[in-house]
Amino acid sequence: MDQALQTMINNMPEKTGKTLAEWLKILDKENVEKHAVAVTFLKTTHGVSHGFANTIVTLSKQKNELPEDLVANQYKGKESLKALYEMLISTVETFGDDVVITPKKASVSLIRKKQFALIKPATKTRIDLGLKLQGVEVQGRLEGSGPFGTMCTHRIQLQSIADIDNEVIKWLLTAYEKSV
Repeated sequence: MDQALQTMINNMPEKTGKTLAEWLKILDKENVEKHAVAVTFLKTTHGVSHGFANTIVTLSKQKNELPEDLVANQYKGKESLKALYEMLISTVETFGDDVVITPKKASVSLIRKKQFALIKPATKTRIDLGLKLQGVEVQGRLEGSGPFGTMCTHRIQLQSIADIDNEVIKWLLTAYEKSV
């Protein structure tokens, strides 16, 4: 399991007053279908912060799949890309202790107060790094959002460790800083 996610789960009782298992039971009783509605329910009814609410809802949708299984499944047959993913995660973890890493079936969301980036193994040889950079023009390796649609404003295609250079780190940090 990603260290940041495990830390968040470990801190949940202290920060929210309940364990992950208790929150999952509450959500199960509510039987809310839509992600955003469930997040709003936890925030308004129970006073849970957005980061914890989003993580709880995401994990509730995954039922029997653990987050580490989700990441492992994304890289089955794409093992050569796992080092790129791990380098992106370790880079983002240096930005601050407020980063929430949320694995999903096909991608991993990077969230501060709101999502600022998305890591998706796009092909067997390429990761797409989606970024939220409102008001920033397409330039250099920074392309339009492509397959991310409205989830991100831009993307950078990464095929090797060497692709995670100062330009990529600068754009990732900029997206993080804009997500307050």
